[in-house]
Amino acid sequence: MNKGLLAAAIITISFSARAQIKRTNPKVQPNVICIYADDLGYGDVSSYSATGVHTPNIDKLAASGIRFTNGHCTSATCTPSRYALMTGKYPWRKKGTGILPGDAALIIPTDKTTLPKLFKQSGYHTAIVGKWHLGLGETVAKNWNGEIKPGPKEVGFDYSFIFPATADRVPTVFLENHQVIALDTKDPIEVNYEHKIGDDPTGKDHPELLKLQSSPGQGHNQTIVNGIGRIGYMSGGKQARWADEELSPTFLAKAEDFIRENQHHPFFLYYALTEPHVPRMPATRFKGKSGLGLRGDAILQLDWAVGEIMNQLKSLGIEKNTLVVFSSDNGPVLDDGYQDDAVEKFKGHAPAGILRGGKYSVLEGGTRIPFIISWPGVIKPQVSPAMVSQVDLLASFAALINHPIPAGDATDSENVLNALLGETQKGRSQLIEQGLNNLAIVKDGWKYITPNNGETYMPLVGIETGNLSEAQLYNLNEDPAEKNNLAAKYPEKVKELATLLDAARQNK
Repeated sequence: MNKGLLAAAIITISFSARAQIKRTNPKVQPNVICIYADDLGYGDVSSYSATGVHTPNIDKLAASGIRFTNGHCTSATCTPSRYALMTGKYPWRKKGTGILPGDAALIIPTDKTTLPKLFKQSGYHTAIVGKWHLGLGETVAKNWNGEIKPGPKEVGFDYSFIFPATADRVPTVFLENHQVIALDTKDPIEVNYEHKIGDDPTGKDHPELLKLQSSPGQGHNQTIVNGIGRIGYMSGGKQARWADEELSPTFLAKAEDFIRENQHHPFFLYYALTEPHVPRMPATRFKGKSGLGLRGDAILQLDWAVGEIMNQLKSLGIEKNTLVVFSSDNGPVLDDGYQDDAVEKFKGHAPAGILRGGKYSVLEGGTRIPFIISWPGVIKPQVSPAMVSQVDLLASFAALINHPIPAGDATDSENVLNALLGETQKGRSQLIEQGLNNLAIVKDGWKYITPNNGETYMPLVGIETGNLSEAQLYNLNEDPAEKNNLAAKYPEKVKELATLLDAARQNK
């Protein structure tokens, strides 16, 4: 062997050895940060060929690691996808994992392996900062003025700084660990999703008080907070209520605090951003900056926050010992409850890219989302077609940090670590996708959608659901836009996939 080839071989061996050491030696276990966007579509990131929106910081993250073109959340809505991420189980297996109201009880089991618990049991410090939306407490009726538990701490997070559900749902308060921030005993908080309480004006009765008008028929016209009508009714807690414009800067500051305080100790951070979910009311510095309305401005704010986290890792000197996952909880939606010019000003921009559908849809636009992993010095920059899902992070990270999962836990999570590290371009062989009220299965590039008599189009949000009364079959390798239904042409493939899906449903 000549000297050049020998040197190349040594470099290759050294790289592989470093990667293997990092995965097997607990003394050099990487920090892990999961950055989770909210309603960000496949076409909303410029490195995924977005037009009109420029996301330089997310693009830089993608250029430093792996940009997956077939990465998925499990579901086309937020609560189910977050449930799968936390538990390693498909949410449709458990009743009550649909989109939760703001006063829901905790739906994550406290006696099973969860993503944060996996890291915590391996000696990591764990935290969630941002949106939760997985329920709090043991019952719907709860005292918002005392300790609120069980919650993030009981499922494995050492520290939590969250809001309970979504920004468009009451209560619009921050919780740090078990307590609402800035409580005032003289102004107790009450929450109700069945009938009006207190004397706060509602968007329905006082539209003249709104700085962001609600879209007709979507329910965002109840208690007004910060000039915006919400879903649900709230009274009290005037001092504790946040302003939408402060959400992203506050969550970023808390995430940075956690990273700084734990820079010398392995940590897991679940950083759950609120953008570009409604109501889109970014900080003043971003308003009007995109030229695409408030949704475009919110995406710029999201990109900025990602950049700030990456800059901090570099300045602390821990960039090369930190694995970062960036993804979204479901596909995009333009009009999702407020008249914010998202539809009018996004003309020419396709939030889902070439994909059909979006949020709520069983079509690819519902669950195929931006999915990026970066670990400088270990992961070689590349674009990967491997099919990976957020439900697999639990089993894959268990392999990464050598922490076995007890039998019966995380049963839908597959170890696709080699694909996540770029050592193979083959991920899952099959995946079940969940729309708002329908399921589909993908295997080896073939996708089968079960017949469904539900509406084919949701006019209020302007999205195709993927529902049809007849079976649908698509060859995603050749037709990722799902334009050509091949069910009639390949009845045996339909039968094969329908049988696989039925078997998965029965295997609980």
